[in-house]
Amino acid sequence: MRSDSAKKGFERAPHRSLFYATGLTPEELERPIIGVVNAFNEIVPGHVHLNQIAAAVKAGVRMAGGAPLEFNVIGVCDGIAMGHSGMNYSLPTRELIADSVESMVIGHAFDGLVFIPNCDKIIPGMLMAAGRLNIPSIFVSGGPMMAGRYEGEDIDLKTLFEAVGKYKTGQIDDAELTEMELAACPGCGSCAGMFTANTMNCLTEALGMGLPGNGTIPAVTGARLRLAKHAGMQVMALLEANLCPRDIMTHAAFENAIAVDMALGGSTNTVLHLPAIANDAGVKLSLDTFDAISKRTPYLIKLSPTGPHHIQDLDEAGGIPAVMAELNGKGVLHGDLPTVTGKTVAENIATARRRTKVLRSADDPYSPEGGIAILRGNLAPDGAVVKAAAVGADMLHHRGPARVFDGEEAAMDAILGGAIKPGDVLVIRYEGPRGGPGMREMLMPTSALSGMGLDANVALITDGRFSGATRGSATGHVSPEAASGGLIGLVREGDEIEIDIPNRTLTLHVSDAEIARRREGWTPNPPKIQHGWLARYARMVTSASEGAILK
Repeated sequence: MRSDSAKKGFERAPHRSLFYATGLTPEELERPIIGVVNAFNEIVPGHVHLNQIAAAVKAGVRMAGGAPLEFNVIGVCDGIAMGHSGMNYSLPTRELIADSVESMVIGHAFDGLVFIPNCDKIIPGMLMAAGRLNIPSIFVSGGPMMAGRYEGEDIDLKTLFEAVGKYKTGQIDDAELTEMELAACPGCGSCAGMFTANTMNCLTEALGMGLPGNGTIPAVTGARLRLAKHAGMQVMALLEANLCPRDIMTHAAFENAIAVDMALGGSTNTVLHLPAIANDAGVKLSLDTFDAISKRTPYLIKLSPTGPHHIQDLDEAGGIPAVMAELNGKGVLHGDLPTVTGKTVAENIATARRRTKVLRSADDPYSPEGGIAILRGNLAPDGAVVKAAAVGADMLHHRGPARVFDGEEAAMDAILGGAIKPGDVLVIRYEGPRGGPGMREMLMPTSALSGMGLDANVALITDGRFSGATRGSATGHVSPEAASGGLIGLVREGDEIEIDIPNRTLTLHVSDAEIARRREGWTPNPPKIQHGWLARYARMVTSASEGAILK
């Protein structure tokens, strides 16, 4: 056992003494030491209940003969951080989480790991650590939040962000806004739509690193606690078989995860996170892989923000196993891959089936292509990302004048001040991984546009990124970013920009000669934060097209 290096032999008597100081018995030290990596805190709704999940995990580990020892990692709530300087820190915490887990696990010689994430950056940060450490590991999330209810309709966090625009235009009043605030997020769990957290929890399952149900069983159910106990038990089987993350997280497994992502119409943030996870697993994953898989994968379910349904509805419809069964029937998946169940993908989904019409058959999809598209052109030679599933038919191709803003706050002032008109292309730059720094999400601008009814005729492009709750023509991850000398930094007010999603192009209609003239003597704006660890992050972070990893 790996833990023997910290507990066996006469020379480890001081180490054993320290273990005993925590209350461990000699009998427990004879067992494998299993790290329970818990993202509990009292700030994030998706994490406030994770101590219950951890207790269930530890019970499972003990039932299967292991000795569980718990430690914690940080987590930032993207919803609370949205729209202010807190969002600069959200994506970078992914790296802090991976680094801190690596430090704890190697420092204390754990034999195996059970990871308990739930929200946006915590899931990929933990998956990165799992790939980096490559010891037997399994994931069990805290589960999704139930949808809220307001005037007989399901609502969620997206509803509130869009309510800001409705309030500004007089569509709702103070009393209605307050009632919606109290109803939208009814309790613990990751926000109820197919936003980034739930997308990543579903893809953890599709990747083979979580048990069936990891992505969809609601947080408040006994089934979620049973799943946690089974995860604790199963890590001991993984340890016995020495089945490690890099045995599971192969290139083919990432292709499966991307296919499920496309079928679900998942968050565009997956195009940042999956390459970063793959990098730590020793796998190269390019943007071209996403687009190629999207073109052959049917889009099967419309979950918020693109449709009226929520994760609880997907769970009732059969969950990720049912989605994967539909895709496997079309030859989209690799069925022979190992997973943390000890079975192959095909064996895991052999009895899965669609239970409700919320999930469409692969023979009758919403679209024959997946929910995310990669755009390229002179404005994004290294790529840009759009959730095509969330774009109205009339906006799949759009050309209009640029309205240019060097940051989210100025853009929000213009939107709420009525300065953005139908037909405009809103350009928000210096929000990339380096220029932000930290690549803030632009949910407030997109939601304000939607709430004011402008999402039907205004496009937005940015070198920043979007929340999974964003809908409308919102193209992010424009690479290279402005702070790295990307063409988006040279766009001027009134320039014509064309977004052609079916043909995968993003074009600035300005002559090469004019672009060259603008470049003369031009230098990009420096990162907005020049102190603290974000200053180091800005110096080390790579392009969004590479997953915004650190080098």
